[in-house]
Amino acid sequence: MKKMKHALAALALLVTTTVCAQEKTVEVGGAPMYPSKNIVQNAVNSKDHTTLVAAVKAAGLVETLQGEGPFTVFAPVNRAFDKLPSGTVETLLKPENKSKLTAVLTYHVVAGKYDAAAIMAKIKEGNGKAVFTTVQGGKLTASMKGNKLVLMDESGHSAMVTIKDVYQSNGVIHVIDTVVLPK
Repeated sequence: MKKMKHALAALALLVTTTVCAQEKTVEVGGAPMYPSKNIVQNAVNSKDHTTLVAAVKAAGLVETLQGEGPFTVFAPVNRAFDKLPSGTVETLLKPENKSKLTAVLTYHVVAGKYDAAAIMAKIKEGNGKAVFTTVQGGKLTASMKGNKLVLMDESGHSAMVTIKDVYQSNGVIHVIDTVVLPK
């Protein structure tokens, strides 16, 4: 019986390893992002997104971003949050500012699954610009700068996509270098 349990455990490990090896992963923040996992399950492993994950938890958005989706998330790295004025992140993380934090975070999310090819197709259709309505209700404008995908918020601040097409079971993540902010 003991040998049977060990054999089954070894088989389960082999199947898991084989499935993971077959998944096309992208490494983000030192961790592989598995297409079979949802946005939150992958993001919590990225060392580059600890601030974003803490903010998602503080805003109570974990369950939403684990939902069916699909979602397109423009995920700012920790350095992007560091670019904000001193004290901004700490202030947003306070319980009394939950609605402001939620607005900032949901401004980084678009309903639907838009990989880079889909975004670029919309940019081409729009003669160089594509406007996306965020879950927050604001607008993000996508364009190209050379071969780089750029987002512009409603105040004219821009963010560069540094890693595109990180596929998730419930959408796609594009890593960005700057926090975009709603008006």
